[in-house]
Amino acid sequence: MKGFLGSNNAGSNSGGSSKGGAVDTLIGRQTEVLGDVRFSGGLHVDGKIKGGVTTLGADKSAHLSVSESGAIEGDVRVPTMMLNGTVIGDVRATEKLSLAAKAKVTGNVYYKVLQMEPGAMINGQLLYEGNEPVAALTHQKPGESKLDSSVLEIQDGRRAKSA
Repeated sequence: MKGFLGSNNAGSNSGGSSKGGAVDTLIGRQTEVLGDVRFSGGLHVDGKIKGGVTTLGADKSAHLSVSESGAIEGDVRVPTMMLNGTVIGDVRATEKLSLAAKAKVTGNVYYKVLQMEPGAMINGQLLYEGNEPVAALTHQKPGESKLDSSVLEIQDGRRAKSA
């Protein structure tokens, strides 16, 4: 098995996620996986994974969903993730990350698009990783040198350093 779970023939009638497509692989509530998991397609976790979770190759359509009873102890790197359980480790969602009300992340969160419901918790940094550059704000008072100010402002949900 060597850390690879799922295939095109497995589990398409094990349910589907409402916003991510079909589930190809299911880790059940009574299952604990020790080691890294690499997958393609859809992976749904009701149980526990003690290891990293990543996609095989550059599969941008791959998606991970973790239910309220699901837990991952390790870093996660996937294009799309729907989390309602627990992750202890860094989360990197290269396309979209949705955090439901019971979601809890202890680690840094790297995201392109983030959707977060009230009640979700993050104990770490939120780090935006979009393609477009964040423009620096240039608010300057008369007589103030651009080198004197290092005020951070929030604009459109992103941090930008004003001069």
